[in-house]
Amino acid sequence: MHPQTIRKIDYWVGQPICFLLTLFRSSFSNSHTPKKIIFLKFIEQGATILAYSAIKRATELVGKENVYFCVFENNRPIVDILDMIPQANILPLSDKSFFSFIIDSFSAFRKIRRNKIDTVIDMEFFSRASAIFSYMTGAKIRIGLHRFTSEYPYRGNLMTHRIQYNPYLHTSAFYFSLVEAVLQNPAEIPMMKVSKSNFTSLLPAFVPSTEEKKSMLQKLQNVFLAPFRDGDSSLIILNPNASDLLPLRKWESENFIELGKKILSENENARIIITGAQSEQKDAEDVCAQIGSSKAVSFAGKTSLRELLTLYSLSDILVTNDSGPGHFSSLTNIRTIILFGPETPKLFGPVSPNAYIIWKELTCSPCVNVFNHRFSPCNNNVCMQSISVDEVYSAVKSYLN
Repeated sequence: MHPQTIRKIDYWVGQPICFLLTLFRSSFSNSHTPKKIIFLKFIEQGATILAYSAIKRATELVGKENVYFCVFENNRPIVDILDMIPQANILPLSDKSFFSFIIDSFSAFRKIRRNKIDTVIDMEFFSRASAIFSYMTGAKIRIGLHRFTSEYPYRGNLMTHRIQYNPYLHTSAFYFSLVEAVLQNPAEIPMMKVSKSNFTSLLPAFVPSTEEKKSMLQKLQNVFLAPFRDGDSSLIILNPNASDLLPLRKWESENFIELGKKILSENENARIIITGAQSEQKDAEDVCAQIGSSKAVSFAGKTSLRELLTLYSLSDILVTNDSGPGHFSSLTNIRTIILFGPETPKLFGPVSPNAYIIWKELTCSPCVNVFNHRFSPCNNNVCMQSISVDEVYSAVKSYLN
């Protein structure tokens, strides 16, 4: 489903259902020791990486075999790569249509009840769909955001452990707090009155196999018309597209074209790889063609997520819009330059020490947040237009040196 369609369904269908379920819900439970935990994180693979510490904490509390994860099918690959959830415990949902989502949801409800999962952790901020899903599982513990006296988006009163949203808390810390809430008294209003110094932000390391490295090096040898030898060339990856979820994050393709030309003209040993999803393949190939060099190739739509991470592990620098690759790269040692605009790295930036953020901090930025379901009124993304090619190239050059 298109992001706009998801938003409309969540608003027009989600609100009345949340209201009705709130009228008929049973009273909130007292403290209960969790035995099995399921995470709800339907969208955004990059954000799932920020949830790594939270998932790890859950495995410490109930054991890896008792942790489950519910996710849209298209966003499942990163859950598989993190390898923290047993394959049988991953519950994928279709997002191809509203009806397929409903059918898969009821199938998930049956599995959750059959496996006696007693704790649901909703990581979807103020989504009504995830709040409804949490309630329909029948779990005794339901942890998620509640608006209390604030005029945040309405999602009923369906959580047993109601968390106050803190717009000054990094998303990785917020996810961790949801798991820690399991150990707190749900009668506390609002939750949680716990120091954030207790929260940790960890990152796993993606280590490709010898065969994966060998296969990727062979692909590189095959695509570069100019001679390429691992170690003799600097590999720079450009990710010129942003997802349909938030097109305002896009730094214009013309900028990536100019950046690519500048890199190749001033660095004889540089090689450029354009990446992107399958839906972005044509645009990526256009960028590559306009760079106009045998030292620039497009891999967009030609790699799985594992292959993309293997490519990162063999490359030197990634330049990307604020999107999933900025987080995927944090699993490897590649140095990443991330261009932020309508969102803030203070909340959604990767926790990697190898990430360099370029963000203009305009007074209107960030204009997308959990209060507007990340749907900005902006029709002129000056925040991205203000980032110059010279500024980005300067960051690239400093890493090359």
